[in-house]
Amino acid sequence: MPALSYWVVDAFTTTLFAGNPAAVVLPETPLPDALMQSIAAEFNLSETAFAVLQDDGFRLRWFTPTVEVDLCGHATLATSFVLSHLGKAGPFRYRTRSGTLVAEKMGDEIELDFPAAGNREIAAAENIAVALGVQPVSVLQSANLIAILDSAETVASLRPDIEAVAKLPNGAIIVTAAGGLGADITSRLFAPGYGIAEDPVTGALHTQVVPYWANRLGRQTLICHQASARGGIMTCTHAGDRVKMRGAAVMVAEGRLLLP
Repeated sequence: MPALSYWVVDAFTTTLFAGNPAAVVLPETPLPDALMQSIAAEFNLSETAFAVLQDDGFRLRWFTPTVEVDLCGHATLATSFVLSHLGKAGPFRYRTRSGTLVAEKMGDEIELDFPAAGNREIAAAENIAVALGVQPVSVLQSANLIAILDSAETVASLRPDIEAVAKLPNGAIIVTAAGGLGADITSRLFAPGYGIAEDPVTGALHTQVVPYWANRLGRQTLICHQASARGGIMTCTHAGDRVKMRGAAVMVAEGRLLLP
């Protein structure tokens, strides 16, 4: 029976069982899409990353338990952490559905260089307030809907109607506000449309909110807190059309997948 090595890593944290867990698989050759989706469903984590060495970089893909996604920060950080753990030297270049991404070890952390997402203000539709249970200060359209809330405390205490969130565009919404717990901004992501009621700590979220807050707060580097139950912290810098995210990771498990 063929076997594949795998690793589980908690990303954007220095504490075991915090941050966002991701599974990492490094097959020698590309796997069939259906098999990758089945493996991701088996792990049942917010993302499973598959990275295949190609020329001077890696082909990197990410799957939730139900769908493939275009961009994932924490599983990219987890993949880079595993490659460093295996003694491979960075920076690591990844070819993805969102273009070429770069990750580089910086001391005890890893910095991700991702494309910044644009945003525009839109009308705050009634179904957004109904789904969240609070009235947003404003609503932005980016890769996902973004609800700007009145305080970090509101973001942290929010208990949305997940079934109602699933009916929003993409079945997902980001909530965010300035301040909170030693951070410049606090955010959360609810994404039942991707098979995730709430994503614990999300790199892709910050490619959307950091350009907005960098402009509003008048500084390019922000300490960002994602206020899920597991929680996580990252340092983000808005650099033109890019967002650089820096965070730590912790190894949780490694093993073998037994394939048919």
